Amino acid sequence: MMHLDHLPNQRPGEKIQLFLRRYWLAPFEIGFYMIIFYGIPIAAAIIFFPYLEHFLQDPVLGPIIILVGSMYVLGVWLFGFTEFIDYYLDVWIVTNERIINIEQKGLFTRVASEMHLTAIQDVTSEVSGILHTFLHYGNVYVQTAGEKTRFLFRDIPNAESVKEQIIALINESKRNQQESLVHTIQQEM
Repeated sequence: MMHLDHLPNQRPGEKIQLFLRRYWLAPFEIGFYMIIFYGIPIAAAIIFFPYLEHFLQDPVLGPIIILVGSMYVLGVWLFGFTEFIDYYLDVWIVTNERIINIEQKGLFTRVASEMHLTAIQDVTSEVSGILHTFLHYGNVYVQTAGEKTRFLFRDIPNAESVKEQIIALINESKRNQQESLVHTIQQEM
């Protein structure tokens, strides 16, 4: 578990500026899909109940229907659980020196990557759709020329504001780097 009082590989003078997670509405979207996936077989069972009752009493077909139905229910639950874990464990940390992207991929894979603010070439925010517009959340893309060319901050609150804050941090970081370089050159002379 990550704690905000201890940043991994924290450098001297590095401070957390933004700690971002996906918008709180994302679990409700997962729940909505789970209700639909659970609702389809329940509706089919209600509609075809007279036939289903006959098939369930069959000594061979009954256990097979129950086994397939159980596998379906567990599969939907696993899908919902996996999506919730992905939602909960995706974290983006913006410090005054770098951006750390911690992304959960499936149940047992976690990818953590970082990029220095001075290497960032472009920051873009995207708010698309009625719901995103009214609730003020969207995506932020951070572009660099490195191997992994784009970080995606998916479904974060106030995407436009986050973009502006990251751009301000980039400008401040580049200004500090130039001042440090000028100071080093002056000391060598």
